[in-house]
Amino acid sequence: QETLVESGGGLVQTGGSLRLSCAASGRTFSSYTMGWFRQAPGKEREFVAAITWSSTSTYYAASVKGRFTISRDNARNTVYLQMNGLKAEDTAVYYCAAARSAYYSGNYVPSAFGSWGQGTQVTVSS
Repeated sequence: QETLVESGGGLVQTGGSLRLSCAASGRTFSSYTMGWFRQAPGKEREFVAAITWSSTSTYYAASVKGRFTISRDNARNTVYLQMNGLKAEDTAVYYCAAARSAYYSGNYVPSAFGSWGQGTQVTVSS
């Protein structure tokens, strides 16, 4: 089982930026696709971004494409989410997740990810 710990959330004004980090331990980090999801109050958890194990491919939700960038450092067992141009609708708890299977590439839905962090709150004020 992998342990994931997010950091970097906070309060920011509309148009501002934040960088989330997720430190992983307990498994061969470099073999697993990593993802970021978010959940706003009263809404279902939704996909934000994913990056394959060797950073060859990245995927984004339409709502964040062009504003958010996912990256990873396999030497540091860390995945990042750079968020620019933040909007009020980006307000949510953001979760880091690791795919259930090594070398996973497919639908980036929550059920495909087996390890989750505790979440970090991002609040964007208008």
